[in-house]
Amino acid sequence: MLGRSANGIYWMSRYLERAENTARLLDVGFRMALTRGPNAAREEWKSVLITIGQEADFARRFPDHLGPQVVNYILRGPDNPLSVLSMVEDARTNARSVRTAITREVWEATNECWMVLRDLLARPVRETNVGEVLGAIRAQTTQVRGAMDGTMLRNEIYNFSRIGTFIERADNTARILDVKYYVLLPSLAWVGSSLDNAQWETVLRSVAGDRAYRWLNAGSMDPRGIAQFLILDGRFPRSLVFCYEKLKSNMAGLARQHGGETSAHQLLRDAGVRLHEASIERIVEKGLHQFITEFIAGTIRIGEAIAADYRFIE
Repeated sequence: MLGRSANGIYWMSRYLERAENTARLLDVGFRMALTRGPNAAREEWKSVLITIGQEADFARRFPDHLGPQVVNYILRGPDNPLSVLSMVEDARTNARSVRTAITREVWEATNECWMVLRDLLARPVRETNVGEVLGAIRAQTTQVRGAMDGTMLRNEIYNFSRIGTFIERADNTARILDVKYYVLLPSLAWVGSSLDNAQWETVLRSVAGDRAYRWLNAGSMDPRGIAQFLILDGRFPRSLVFCYEKLKSNMAGLARQHGGETSAHQLLRDAGVRLHEASIERIVEKGLHQFITEFIAGTIRIGEAIAADYRFIE
């Protein structure tokens, strides 16, 4: 398989996953901002920007963190190359570059995703239609994923797509967890307070895990339990363990298809062992921030190794 095709399908899936993750974060930020005073609402919007790595660029363009400005900058900002609209357009461009390697259903779903969101985001998003726009982003990206799962051969194209999805998803969950104690809380004095519990619920909502967590824990909102759920619970499809298990499976598929493993396989194996040997007690004792920082760095190294080993060409 040509490195250009591998690169195209990998980044198509990463951009779509990133667009969906960003929409979920915005939805939570919007809901939280509606229930808080002006200053607290600004902090909520700032936390969204920090989580997705766009705070510095936003601050250079706008003097304050007002909801409409943040929403439109993230979703459709014409001077924001990392906007959701740009992500979806980049996903479509990558899909078009590998059109002969994907099914008609996958191409049509990706193209429709771009067309629907292009039309929805042609005008500034207002408070009255934020929910409609964010719902459309989630629905359209889910349709692409459904077309991929339902129509693609389980070959190397499919494996590269899934690898892109789960590297992006693992990175997203880890970054949300990392921001928790260092951005969302005003100070460490708030740990264990009602505000702390509300922010943990915000974390769960941003990864679509609030209902699943409540089912498993009888509605109890325990910060340590939530961290364990998002890091170590292999039943939840956005946990770090779940994402790495799927990466392991699809990387094993590539090894079979290419006749052997690469350096990326060893990096993933080592990282997986560290993750499976971890316990929430050890993680808390070591420090959540340090653990997540090392996890994110390791995930980046795995992504870089995959690109090098399989000769990705843009």
